[in-house]
Formats: sequence, structure tokens, C-alpha cells
Amino acid sequence: MWGTIVALSVGIGMILAGAGLAISIGVTTVWLASLWLYRPETVVEVRHTEDAALSRQAMIQLIEPFGVPVLMLDGQRIAAANAAARDELGRHIIGQDARVALRHPEAITLLEAPEGSVTVRGLTGPRSIWQVRRVAVDDRFSLIELVDRTAEADISRAHTDFVANASHELRTPLASIIGYIETLADPDARIDAATSARFHATVLREAKRLQHLVEDLMSLSRIEAEKHDLPRDHIDLGQMAASIGGEVAATLGESRITVEAEDALVQGDRQQLDQVIRNLVDNSIKYSDPSRAVELRVTRVGREAVLSVTDHGEGIHPDHIPHLTRRFYRTDPGRSRAAGGTGLGLAIVKHIVERHRGRLDIASRLGIGTTVTIRLGLIAGSQAPVQPVRASA
Repeated sequence: MWGTIVALSVGIGMILAGAGLAISIGVTTVWLASLWLYRPETVVEVRHTEDAALSRQAMIQLIEPFGVPVLMLDGQRIAAANAAARDELGRHIIGQDARVALRHPEAITLLEAPEGSVTVRGLTGPRSIWQVRRVAVDDRFSLIELVDRTAEADISRAHTDFVANASHELRTPLASIIGYIETLADPDARIDAATSARFHATVLREAKRLQHLVEDLMSLSRIEAEKHDLPRDHIDLGQMAASIGGEVAATLGESRITVEAEDALVQGDRQQLDQVIRNLVDNSIKYSDPSRAVELRVTRVGREAVLSVTDHGEGIHPDHIPHLTRRFYRTDPGRSRAAGGTGLGLAIVKHIVERHRGRLDIASRLGIGTTVTIRLGLIAGSQAPVQPVRASA
């Protein structure tokens, strides 16, 4: 445009300067023609943007915050993995063929389909269960989402086992009660007075055992319902232990229990802590040598109140110790039932201690005895030393 203006200006200037009209028009025409012939060709700059790379980066930023493992596939190769996926499967999976990284027949079948969902067992551990879902983004990219179902399966299995065990435990005393009552009610049985008295005693014993089992089941249910609620009461664990020890001594004799208790103020649920101490003392008395006393102690160690109950019985084999707090677990089922145990005592203790944010430890030596220790946090300001109270309860 500016060249045309200059050419016309020069032509007009030549006319005004006295040049001939024909010469001026000719020069202007040649100039304009030269401008037209040599005008630069319009250059269209084409920038080839890597749409795939941008999409990949956008998807990486999108999947990174996800709480569940997510993989981005470029074809069958893992182009990206978020933090959750890297934690579960390892950083080395980026760049791998997804079929190698997931290494499971059902997962491989899923990768050969455009979309779908499968359940994969053993992906991150022998008992792990994952729900694997594939979603196509376009013809090239797809996303793999992994949802851990292991905990759900464990809970479901635990509930199933619990119902089965509870049904078995309830069925045994019920069958005994029904059997003896039917015999006593049979007019043709011809039962003498001594046998009848023995049968009635057995029915009463089994009924009480059934009652204790139902009470323990209800107690365990209540504790589990409250497990997320931190107890708020201020309780002197030492005084509670001394009181319970005194009750046991009055019932069974002073030779069956000794108590050493320091004042130890903790935050807790009075009823549940009372239940913990009674359960541990009852267990120890059942399995301890009758000629030796069970030892109940409450001491303060640093910022913790330490409650321990020691018996001098046969002890527990190390193989059993990790399983003692499982519901209905017994090292000797026959002896436990004969002693009136329900198999829920230590399970109840464990759940109560967990609710109180404490720690439960069990130590045992064969032929020497067993010590159960519970550690609870002291209330701030209650760590000052005091003289222990020693008593044969």
C-alpha cells in the first residue's frame, strides 16, 4: 500500500516539476507494475501443535490429585500414573506395557477391550482384591482406575465368620439345655432324684453360660458402636484396680490376688475400664496355679498409666499369642468352655483399649505364666509421684 502511494506521489511531483505528462504517467505505470510483479507472497505461518502431548499433559494434571490409583494408557503402554498408583504399583510402571504391569489374566482381557470393569485378585498382595475399570478417552488414550476392595472383603469375611462362630457358640448350650429338658420331661424316662438334680444343675449351668455369651456379644456390639468416641471421664485407674481386687479377695480369698496400685488419673469410660480389669483378673484366676496369687498392678511410667495382670499358670505357646484377641479364639477350647469362658473376653478388652487410644501387650512363657499389660495416657498434671498402695486386696 505504501509503495503505491509513493509511486503516485512521484508521478504528481514530476508533472509539477515540468516533466512531460506522458513521461510522468509512464514512470508511474512502470513503478506500479514493478510493485505488483515483485510484491512479497503472503506467508502463512503454520504451527504444528502437538495436540497429543498437550492432551497427555492435561490428563496427567487431571489424574494426579485422585485418591485412588489411576493410570493413563497410550495404546497399551502406561504413559502416566498418579501418586496413588505409583505408591501401589511402583514408579517403574511408567513406560511399561500395561499387560506386564498388571500381569493378571482378567486384567489383560480388560486391556484388549475398549472399556469394561473386572475384579483382580492378588494384584498388590496375596489377599488383595482390586476393582479395575477401563475408560476410553479417544482412539489412542484410555484411563485405568483401580479401587481397592480388600478391606470390604475382609470386613465381609469377618462378619461371616463372626455370625458362624456366634451361631455355633449359641447352638452348643441351647442343644444341651433342650436335650436335658426333653429327658426330664419324658414321662417314660424314669429318672431318679439324684439324676434329676444333676440334670437340673447342668441345665442351669448351660443357661448361665448362654446368658454370659449373650451379654458379651451385646457388650462387644456396644463397644464397637462407640469406638470412634473418645471417653471424657476422669478416672483413677489405681483406685479402681484396688477396689476390684478387694472384691475378688472377699469372694475367693486373699490368697488368690495381690494388688499394688498407684494413683493414676486417666481419661476414660468408667464402666468399660472396670470391665477390662475384671475380664483380665477373671481370665488370670481361671488359668493360674491355685496355690499362687494373681498379681494386679497399676503404675505410672512417664506419661502413661500401666495396668498389668500376671498369672502363674501353664503359659501360652508363642504361636497362639497373635490370635488371642480374635473373637471366639481359644488355645484350649475344652478347658475354656469348662471354665465358663465365652472366647470374647480379650476381644472385648482389645476394643476397649483401642477406644481409649491405649496399647495392649501380652507376654507369656510356657510353664511360668502370662502377663497382660495395658498402657493408657495420663491426664496432664497427674504425673507427680505418690506412695504405692500395696494390699492383698
